[in-house]
Amino acid sequence: MTTQKLKIDLFADGADVREMTAARESGLVKGFTTNPTLMRKCGIDDYESFARSALVAAGGLPISFEVFADEHDEMERQARLIAGWGEAVYVKIPITNTRGVSSVPLIGRLSAAGVKLNITAILTVQQVREVVDALDPGVPAVISVFAGRIADTGRDPMPIMRECAAIAKARPKAELLWASPRELLNVLQAEECGCHIITVTPDILKKTAMIGRSLEELSLDTVKMFYNDASAAGYKL
Repeated sequence: MTTQKLKIDLFADGADVREMTAARESGLVKGFTTNPTLMRKCGIDDYESFARSALVAAGGLPISFEVFADEHDEMERQARLIAGWGEAVYVKIPITNTRGVSSVPLIGRLSAAGVKLNITAILTVQQVREVVDALDPGVPAVISVFAGRIADTGRDPMPIMRECAAIAKARPKAELLWASPRELLNVLQAEECGCHIITVTPDILKKTAMIGRSLEELSLDTVKMFYNDASAAGYKL
């Protein structure tokens, strides 16, 4: 298999505008996601200025920006403001606030108002059910399930993601996203589960060139790497 044969869409995850531009120019990605944690790691202190630059880098592809308030009324105000930045914008709403209060009523209001949402930080099947019930059938949305974090707990995320994909079918305009991937294999797993989208870091995006590569060739390249590094180090016995 090659990237050209993948049915799942790759969305670049990050907050470095140069990397976003490179990802778009590569032709491999179909959209972008970011979040306040990634933005902070990149030293971004002006949210809207970054977002405007990111929109240019995205070149019209879908891009998600996250609200950062904790009260749902303020989340709603921010969401409506962010949604006005462009047709390609999806607004990320966390499934709860920091006190564990559900965002589902807010999700329902925003979706009914025509705001394209990316519901984030989802980790359970029940959360997916609640989101699907709240979404307006006529409005596009993304349902982001953090499969990588599920795997971090020692659970196999694939049965969970398959169940989420089946539930999401009730909203044809909603796309299921496999979030927080840990390795390239997750791309193929996400496609197998019926996910529409998977986020990829720059490192994973680079590794997509290895999909379907001969294992014999990779074995030889590995041997050459060890040999060249030992020679460069000048090791002697």
